[in-house]
Amino acid sequence: MRLKAIIGAAVVGLALAATASAQDVKTDYDKAADFTKYKSFSAQIATSWNNPFAEKRALEIIENALVAKGWKKMDAATADTHVLIHGATQVKRDLNTFYSGGFGGYGYRGYGGMGMGTSSTTVNEYTVGTMVLDIFDAKTKQLLWRGTGSDELSDKADKNQKKIEKATEKMFKNFPPTPGKKS
Repeated sequence: MRLKAIIGAAVVGLALAATASAQDVKTDYDKAADFTKYKSFSAQIATSWNNPFAEKRALEIIENALVAKGWKKMDAATADTHVLIHGATQVKRDLNTFYSGGFGGYGYRGYGGMGMGTSSTTVNEYTVGTMVLDIFDAKTKQLLWRGTGSDELSDKADKNQKKIEKATEKMFKNFPPTPGKKS
């Protein structure tokens, strides 16, 4: 019975860990904006996340995604839009408590005859990276579109690059937006 409890707790722990690391991507845009008039962009890192290699890769990935959508990369003085890329990281913690042999705090004798069980709690620290893409009208300086993506970071640069690629792909799936359709 004890082995089943340990295996069950391990499965629950893995399920929780898997949901904690799911990539979260969202987009929003100005419903009044006419995206058919925008054909060019300039892009830059606006808020550094203190990793020059990752920033350069993210910039290239985003520029390539916009070019694939038919937009042309130009200098800031002549582009229709300005793309500003913001990045941040945050350390988060998960607490996982596993019980065996009883019902934790209810395990004193005299409450239904259950014996005191044991429990152990583990702390899992992980770093979450967040990237925000803002697209502004170059002339009016009005925000046209915003995409955000958050995911647990790896200690391997190639895995993080794949996460940026996946987030960018999700962000630009329905780009440019068409009024009346879901973004």
